[in-house]
Amino acid sequence: MYRSEICEDKGGEFRFRVSDSEAMFSSEGDKAKASTIAAIESIKKNAPGASIDDQTTATA
Repeated sequence: MYRSEICEDKGGEFRFRVSDSEAMFSSEGDKAKASTIAAIESIKKNAPGASIDDQTTATA
């Protein structure tokens, strides 16, 4: 089960991170908590089954 966590950093900006049992990714800071919440909602709505596009060069 994925979970979104909202926190406030030392500079007073809001950030979120998505995790399961470990942190998976985190956002940049935003001055408005409402914008942080909107970003979470956008991800939940627009990328429920996002695919992976690996554009790195394969190395052996």
